[in-house]
Amino acid sequence: MNRIWLHFQTLSDFTPEGEKMEKRSKIAAIATIYHKYSHAQHIVDRFLEGYGWNSRHHYPPMDLVSLHVEQVEDNDLSRERLERFPSVKGYPTIAEALTLGGEELAVDGVLLVGEHGEYPTNEKGQRLYPRYEHFKQMAEVFEKSGRGVPAFNDKHLSWNWEWAREMYDTSQNMDFAFMAGSSLPVTWRTPSIDMPLGVSVSEAVCVGYGGVDSYDFHALETLQCMVERREGGESGVKWLQAYRGEAFWEAHHTELWSRELFETALCRSHTLTPSRSGFNNPFPNLDELKEIVKDPIAYQYEHNDGLKSTMILMNGLVQDFNFAAYIGSNDEILSTQMYLPMPPARTTLANFFSPLVNNIEKMFLTDEATYPVERTLLTTGLVAAGVDSLFAESTKQETPHLDIAYQPTEESTFWRT
Repeated sequence: MNRIWLHFQTLSDFTPEGEKMEKRSKIAAIATIYHKYSHAQHIVDRFLEGYGWNSRHHYPPMDLVSLHVEQVEDNDLSRERLERFPSVKGYPTIAEALTLGGEELAVDGVLLVGEHGEYPTNEKGQRLYPRYEHFKQMAEVFEKSGRGVPAFNDKHLSWNWEWAREMYDTSQNMDFAFMAGSSLPVTWRTPSIDMPLGVSVSEAVCVGYGGVDSYDFHALETLQCMVERREGGESGVKWLQAYRGEAFWEAHHTELWSRELFETALCRSHTLTPSRSGFNNPFPNLDELKEIVKDPIAYQYEHNDGLKSTMILMNGLVQDFNFAAYIGSNDEILSTQMYLPMPPARTTLANFFSPLVNNIEKMFLTDEATYPVERTLLTTGLVAAGVDSLFAESTKQETPHLDIAYQPTEESTFWRT
């Protein structure tokens, strides 16, 4: 049998004589933990091994050169990656990963992936991930070196609002590109539609699933990436009130949020649990919802311009994130789903990390965030206010500190199909 030998050429093989090849950016990755299906694996592996994009395998046009992992357990993958990719070096501290063991900043971009790992929880149920602490160590290297480089922070900025605000202010004062958040605003949508830029929006609802100080952030991002495109842009949030258990059902029964929008959002779900088994998959009524959903949660809040938004977690009923809103002068309904592959493929494939990494790449290449970090600052504050409201037995939280006004990008960044 004949063997075919493939010769893989480098970029230098194609560089015309006398021309210099463009310098490739050097990227550092800082992670709390690096095991199978962790956020670090989903994000860092794509920088190392590439990913599917636009019908082909795409390799980021930059080099991941350093890695710091805070918790190295028996299921760790970072050691194998360092062996397989000798151009990447592991460092015992964040400062060394950013300086490549030297005295000054020696990389062109930083990935901060502070999700997963063994960390304590406080009395409110918040997992105390050290995103702020890792960011501070990064910023200290920036300050010492007299310059900063683009940085990405996975998910919300911090469990502590004051720390989150400090992270944002630091990025503004030091003038480096800063982006954060999760894959929900940039993943596919079904249908593949966007909120018209500059349209009026009177009420919005997201129905999702998951836990407090965790997937509530995803649901809030689902809302925010849509409603920020309304007339006037984002104006900030004046108050938030959370509802749980019987308080939720009372609020739902008295229609504190639109029943029509709630049901429209549910109709976008691909995972809706039917009220009874059978061919027609009946849509559950209120009594049946109470049987299916044992611990419903809602955060309702009012924006400074009067828009009312409601985030609803319905564990047991859905396993996806679905949006609906009244738009325009006649209160037409716009609805869509932020699509993630259906369970169990969601965990194993996690293709929704590809558009997130693609947006991070663009920031590293251009020194400009592809979407506003103010979105993540606001949703971080909303999560904290929701946790506080639940901890205070659903007390309404006044939020003058969430007076965060900003404009969306003209072009939305979700993955179009």
